Amino acid sequence: MSARIHSQPQPAPQASAPPAGATAVNAIAAKASAGASPGDVVLRALRIALHTAFAGLLLLAVFQMGLNQPAWPARVGAYVLSAVLAGVYLAGTLTETRYAATGLGPAPDRYGPAWLGMVTALWLCLLVISPDFSWLAFPLFFLDLQLLRTIPALAAVLLSTAAVVLAQWSRMGHPSLAALLGPMIGALFAVVMGSAYSALHRESVNQRLALEELQRARGELAASQHDAGVLAERERLAREIHDTLAQGLSSIVLLSRAAVSALDADDPGLARERLTLVQSTASENLAEARRFVRGLAAPLEHGSLDARLASVCSNAARRSAAGGGHLECLFRVDGTPGPLHPACEATLLRAAQSLLANIEAHAGASKAVVTLEYSPDSVALDVFDDGTGFDPVMLPAGPRADGTGFGLLSLRERVADLHGTLSVESAPGEGTVVALRLPLDPAAAASGSTE
Repeated sequence: MSARIHSQPQPAPQASAPPAGATAVNAIAAKASAGASPGDVVLRALRIALHTAFAGLLLLAVFQMGLNQPAWPARVGAYVLSAVLAGVYLAGTLTETRYAATGLGPAPDRYGPAWLGMVTALWLCLLVISPDFSWLAFPLFFLDLQLLRTIPALAAVLLSTAAVVLAQWSRMGHPSLAALLGPMIGALFAVVMGSAYSALHRESVNQRLALEELQRARGELAASQHDAGVLAERERLAREIHDTLAQGLSSIVLLSRAAVSALDADDPGLARERLTLVQSTASENLAEARRFVRGLAAPLEHGSLDARLASVCSNAARRSAAGGGHLECLFRVDGTPGPLHPACEATLLRAAQSLLANIEAHAGASKAVVTLEYSPDSVALDVFDDGTGFDPVMLPAGPRADGTGFGLLSLRERVADLHGTLSVESAPGEGTVVALRLPLDPAAAASGSTE
């Protein structure tokens, strides 16, 4: 029995509810802990061998003492002390086994030396009765080396060796070199084996701690990756909602106000036209909402990108006219059109929708020009308006408290996902130009295709 023969558990922690998301990680760690390493198997085998050796040598000593036929009082005393020694040894090993398995009961580090002192005292009493109990010195050497610190352990081994030598010399009636060398060689062998056992035990403990740390790190990594995935999906949905549903609802509000104004002006024809546009915009947003409910990424309309951008420009002009404005929106293409990755097409289309919506709501412009430019290694979208302009330094670093100010931030994130660039040029009273450029590198486009 030894405080280091069993792997020492930490005291049982108080029961508490595990944090959310930790169940799977705890299950993995439990499975890892349940599997015994090769070092643990060797240590368990050595522990069983030590306890078996102690029990076998005690029985052998009792049997040999009976053959030597000492006086009856001494023989009875030896039998009683042997039974007490066996009981004390068994009680200690069972207590430690229970502590190693459950963490309950007295800690071996505290009661182990006292227990060893009782075992050693009983053995010395038996050794005085009969030198046949010298056999028990060998397993006791291991217990001394495992339960005590280095200096006290070596002192205990030396004293036990001296006791065995004296017991053998008393039986022989004179000193003998063989009786001296035998116990000393046994003690030396026990010290070497005990040191090797301690090194193996330390290595096993270090491996177990490293495995626990690895499982903990894997759990933290899985949790952080999950959180990052949730955040990325939340940002993607926010961008889609802003560039589709929010923009559509904003248009509906403006058009409905224009319809009310037409009714107040007693112009039912204009009011009907504006309400028809409200109905069309609402139908498009309803379709978008249903796609979100089904958990699908909002797909783009059929047709080429050029045609869809031209439609976005014409719709912006129609909404402005219906709202009482006079926005002329032009679309033009430079370069030779070519196939684009769907992620690039989605970003260019959403950019045009968002920027034109900003022009309608804030710029007070009379003219807007959307230019799509193709080059061998990139595609660019420029959106110009002759509105009031603004100071780009005053752009918010994040969404405002009322939820506005998200458009350009969302667009920057979309462009960054595709390794593109975005620039804003504006000044008060001089209009605004927003230019974005996306590379045609397939790897860059693929990184954004998961958005």
